[in-house]
Amino acid sequence: MYSNKKSILVIGALGQIGTELTIALRAKYGVDAVIASDRHPANEKTTEAGPYAQLNVLDKAALQTLVQEKSITYIYHLAAVLSATGEQNPLMAWDINMQGLLNVLEVAREEKLEQIFWPSSIAVFGPDAPKVDCPQDGVTNPSTVYGISKIAGEQWCRYYFEKYGLDVRSIRYPGLISYSAPPGGGTTDYAVAIFHEAIKTGSYECFLAEDTRLPMLYMDDAIRGTLELMEAPAESISIRTSYNLSGLSFSAAELAAEIQKHKPELQVTYKPDSRQAIADSWPQSIDDAVARKDWGWKPKFDVGLMTEDMLQNLGELYANA
Repeated sequence: MYSNKKSILVIGALGQIGTELTIALRAKYGVDAVIASDRHPANEKTTEAGPYAQLNVLDKAALQTLVQEKSITYIYHLAAVLSATGEQNPLMAWDINMQGLLNVLEVAREEKLEQIFWPSSIAVFGPDAPKVDCPQDGVTNPSTVYGISKIAGEQWCRYYFEKYGLDVRSIRYPGLISYSAPPGGGTTDYAVAIFHEAIKTGSYECFLAEDTRLPMLYMDDAIRGTLELMEAPAESISIRTSYNLSGLSFSAAELAAEIQKHKPELQVTYKPDSRQAIADSWPQSIDDAVARKDWGWKPKFDVGLMTEDMLQNLGELYANA
């Protein structure tokens, strides 16, 4: 459990997950208790929300100095190159995803930090994993450098827990849907882009086939699940690699139909590109029974509620832009 006094560092705080997780952590533990960091320089927008530090996670010395100067005790390490972007530059993706994690783990070990969160992904599963209700121990033979880096990272997290007692916790996120940050180069990002285009233009060309079904999670559930995992007592955590987490599962056409209930004028066409092969290698749905048993995980949003919330919030954002 968290102690009463916390000093939390969020690495990759300007990304899709980091944007909302930083807000949630500050709401829960106080603005000054959470230092947001990213590779981008500070600006008026980053600094007005709370403490901010420019940080390249590949610079271990800079990371260690920041941890020491700010007396950091908890790190949420979110910086990563995602699946589709990673395939365009595999060695860069491996370097950022793998060396970044190792730097965090080493600094956490050396500085005796209390807890680390690092996200894994359904990308760890490859074409041989069960397509429906893929279990916690499903076959992990990923076909992308992103998935390779994530499965290696899971093993490093377990290694640091078993060898050094470092309390590292992780979730295998499915596709994440959010209105607070733009799509970030992932294979599931069509499920975010389609909402933006439904409001802006009334038409969307999907880069996956209409019958492509993938596991998804609404960001509100993802953030809540992350906080619940991190607050769970250590004795209830049985998985020291990464937990399966599930919330939604739908095809591209099913999502389009759900949006058309509210935006009947939306026109959707399908033009699969290189991301289709990545999507085809992943499970269509995830079994998260272990997370439900260990720390009481349960999603709140179904496809209907998610769609309503996305359209309402994005509509307000564009109206006020």
